Order: sequence, then C-alpha cells, then structure tokens
Amino acid sequence: MKGHESSGANVAHISEEVRAFYEQHPYPPPAESLDKYRRLWQDPQRRRADFHLFWPDRPYSQDYSILIAGCGTSQAAKHALRWPAARVTGIDFSASSVRSTLELKRKYRLDNLTVRELPIERAEELGASFDQIVCTGVLHHLADPQAGLRALRGVLDREGAMQLMVYAPYGRTGIYMLQEFCALLGVKASDGEIRDLMSALQALPAGHPLEAVLREAPDFRDEAALADALLHPQDRAYSVPQFLDFLANGALAFGRWVRQAPYLPQAGVMARIPQASRMADLSPAEQYRAAELFRGTMLRHSAIVYRDDGPEAGQRMDFAGDAWLKCIPIRMPDTLCLQERLPAGAAAVLINQTHTYRDLFLPIDATEKRLFDAINGDRSVGDIVARAARTAPATSVLEVARGLFERLWRYDQVVFDRSAGARAIHET
Repeated sequence: MKGHESSGANVAHISEEVRAFYEQHPYPPPAESLDKYRRLWQDPQRRRADFHLFWPDRPYSQDYSILIAGCGTSQAAKHALRWPAARVTGIDFSASSVRSTLELKRKYRLDNLTVRELPIERAEELGASFDQIVCTGVLHHLADPQAGLRALRGVLDREGAMQLMVYAPYGRTGIYMLQEFCALLGVKASDGEIRDLMSALQALPAGHPLEAVLREAPDFRDEAALADALLHPQDRAYSVPQFLDFLANGALAFGRWVRQAPYLPQAGVMARIPQASRMADLSPAEQYRAAELFRGTMLRHSAIVYRDDGPEAGQRMDFAGDAWLKCIPIRMPDTLCLQERLPAGAAAVLINQTHTYRDLFLPIDATEKRLFDAINGDRSVGDIVARAARTAPATSVLEVARGLFERLWRYDQVVFDRSAGARAIHET
C-alpha cells in the first residue's frame, strides 16, 4: 500500500505527481453521453429517496447547493442533471477533468453547474458554504488526506451533509500486492506498459487475491481503471476504526453507511452465525468493525457524515415507541421484488441491486408483502398499518409492521421521511 503522511515540500511533490497522473490518465474515462443517466434520475421517487438518505428529518427540497469535490470527468455534470433545481459546483485539480466536465456542461446546457480547476485543499477559495458535499474516491489519493477533509468541513454548512468514500484495506489485498509487483519491476503508467500489464493479469494463478476483484469488477478491462488501481502514485486505505478516527479528527460525526446492510449484524448471513448475539451486543462502531473483518472483501467505505457541531444528525431509527408510525417510508429505487423460486413460507424476496453480497436478500411473507405493496411514498407507516388493520387484528398487524419496517430499513429497502415528526418535536 502506497502513501504515508507527508508534509512541506513532499506534499507539494506528491500532489504534483497525482495531478500529472490524472492529466495523462483521466478517470473515469470521459463520458460522451449522459442520456441514460438523465433518464434514470427523471424518476421523482429516486430523487426523493436520495434526499432523505442524507436528511431524514428535513422536508424534501430540490433547491440546495452541492459541491462535488474532486469531480473527475463527469460527476459534477451528473449531479447537475440529477438535481436541475440545485446549484452545483465541481472542483478538480486536473485541467483535463475540468475540460471534460465543461464539455458536458455545454452539451447538456447545465446552467446550474459551475466548474473550477481547484484542489480540494483550497476549497475555501470558493467563498461559499454548501448544503451537500460529495467527495468519493479522492481523499485516499491526497498527500495529506486530513488537510483535505478539514478543508471540506470548512465549507460544509452547519446543517449540511457530506458523502465520503475511501478505500478499504482487506478487499484490496490483491490490488496492493500487484501495486508492489509493479513498483518492484518498475512498471510505468504508459499506454504500452498498461496493455502489457493487462495481458499479465490474464495469467494470474488461480486463487490469487486479485482474481475475485478482476472477476467482479469489469472496469478493470479499461486501461484508465487499471492504471488508477495499480499504478497510481498515491494510494491508502482505511479500516473501519481508521475511517471513524479520520472523521473524528476532522471534526465530523458519522451518520450512516450509504448502504448499511453489509455492516449490520442483524442483516444477511451474520444474523445466522453462532456469534450473532455477541455481535449485536457490541457498540455500533464495533459492530461495523466486526462486519468488515467477517466479510473480508470490502473494497471501499462510503458514508454520510455531518459537522460535529451541527444539529443532532439522528440517522438511527427507533422502532421501540410510536414515533416511527409518523414516518413516511420511501422505497429504494434499485429494489427488486421477486416472486419466483421462493424459499418456503415466502410470498416474495426483496433484493437491493446495489448490494454486492449475495446473502443480503430479504424474504417476506404474505402479510408483510401487503404492507410493502402499500408503500407509495405518500402514506405514513401508521396509515399503512391502519389500512391493513381493516382486514386483520390491529395489534397483530402493528407488531408485524414493526418487525418488517425495521428489517426494510436495515436491509436498505427503504429510507424514511421523518420531517413531519421532526416538525412536531420542534413545535412542542
């Protein structure tokens, strides 16, 4: 694994190396068309689910400010298409990435997008604060990631939310072995050497730690992706404890994982192992740590975080009292409801297609499916329970619903709009 804390002239040298790398190998490769992406995000429920993933207690709005920090070749343009009523700013220190983004801005007439060639460490030069910051796949490439994180925290609005993605170490073991192999042999990030490296990877021995990554990550067939993974001049990874410490040192508070089911002892195979009850007794941070160690193949950690001096960012749902009945469940748009080849007693199986672990499927019975089918993005859980109680005992329906909606939330099948309940709390 490359990358150590650096200072002074060495920081500047590493930053220049990384900038030069992206000038030669823009990543992701420049996009010629965002038409498919635009069609996908025309779904209003997809946008609403995305909003309440970040702000469960805030009324839905499309009018807010977004900073894409390290925007690459297309990420800022995609967010401008996704949120046409938002004010989107993209920054990147790579001139080629900025040029690619500006081409997309012109092509799709993205008047809500501003793009600047600027490293994230100098984000304060924007002279603005932002409701949302998205920084994915960037901080782990910086010479001083903590300085980058501090800079982003400095331009995050007090009530804002930030999405961060960093590399995780255990699933990238094979990548770091091949990085060391390339360094040992002096393999450079030239077109010819990258093609030779692609040929060499086809001859990897069976069982090599990189084999599964190559099998499940088809973008490794792309030269730019391969160079970014194996020949990048600066790369580090964070285990769960290291990532949480990283956030705390940056004066940020952890909210939730973007996809939380893989980290929870109550979801998937981890709920069925003999040690499940011991895992459930751990603190949330220790549960996440245990899950990372047990699963062993996480490639990255993607989380939603908040300023530590901001309002309480209560991302955890409480299903013990009655407050959850006021929440409006919103289906995650990538969920499939399968009704064929079902396990015994199941009326359907729910699968979130963004999950990479195959054990994270959720069987539901006939009563639970009626409750699930009643989710329309407008009804509260209480309304859904009341409708179901017309044909069944109210007490039994309530308890079924309590268990179901807790599992739907844990398995990333729904997010909740809690704004009505939050308003009631503030008004009392």
